[in-house]
Amino acid sequence: MERRIDIRTLLARHGLHPKRSWSQNFLISAGALQRIADAAQVRDEPVVELGAGPGTLTAALAAVSPRVLAVERDRDFARLLRAEFSLSSNVEVLEANAARLDWSQLQKRLGGPCVVVGNLPYHMATPILFSLLESGGAVRRAVLMLQREMAERLAASPGSRACGASSVMLQMRADVEELFDVPPGSFYPAPKVHSRVVQIRPLVAPRHPVRDPALFGRMVRTAFSSRRKTLSNALRAFFGAPSREPGERVLQRAGIDPARRPETLTLEEWARLSDAAGAEAQ
Repeated sequence: MERRIDIRTLLARHGLHPKRSWSQNFLISAGALQRIADAAQVRDEPVVELGAGPGTLTAALAAVSPRVLAVERDRDFARLLRAEFSLSSNVEVLEANAARLDWSQLQKRLGGPCVVVGNLPYHMATPILFSLLESGGAVRRAVLMLQREMAERLAASPGSRACGASSVMLQMRADVEELFDVPPGSFYPAPKVHSRVVQIRPLVAPRHPVRDPALFGRMVRTAFSSRRKTLSNALRAFFGAPSREPGERVLQRAGIDPARRPETLTLEEWARLSDAAGAEAQ
């Protein structure tokens, strides 16, 4: 039988319990915790753990890393972490919102790039993920646990039903690899969804450079907001035009069939389409 962390005793010792309003589901499977620590592939590198909670993953990371910065925004659990790791010289607790970290400052604080590890709640996952992409080299790689459906979207290939705006935006800036699933019974309390661990490696430069990254982002999000439409109709909404003419000129310039749908485009085609749209807007 799989060994589980006695989380109830730990929480009771500090007079705490999971907060449903904060989506707190704590990983208690010793096997899953070890697999995540192993997946981080730490080689004498500092680790930043996002959403450290009661410290079950913190302990596994502290066993393999010379320095762990445990980030926790819940004041009560930050207090628990400081108490539980008061004798651990390689664990430091930072009470902060993981979505608002200044990665350049953290890089200076840690003395170099770090590995990021964490269990991200669904409602905060997107801003945290994209903050990692903007870290400017401060993050070498990230091993993150997400809701399984979100992990599938992030790693989805062009042409698949799961492919969406987040797939395109993330894969343009990072390598994404799905690692393994973690069932609801591995958590306390057990969530209603399955989880999946992914590895994300930010790229030094976008996979396919675009002239206007902001326009690229707006176009991708607009196109997928009406994913059942053809690209011709989606670009009509993007340009706010009364007809499909501007969008069709852009598609012709990019060499893309107007009848195709957003989820079928490759990353390179999205880059071409973005640059063509920028030329049309000038």
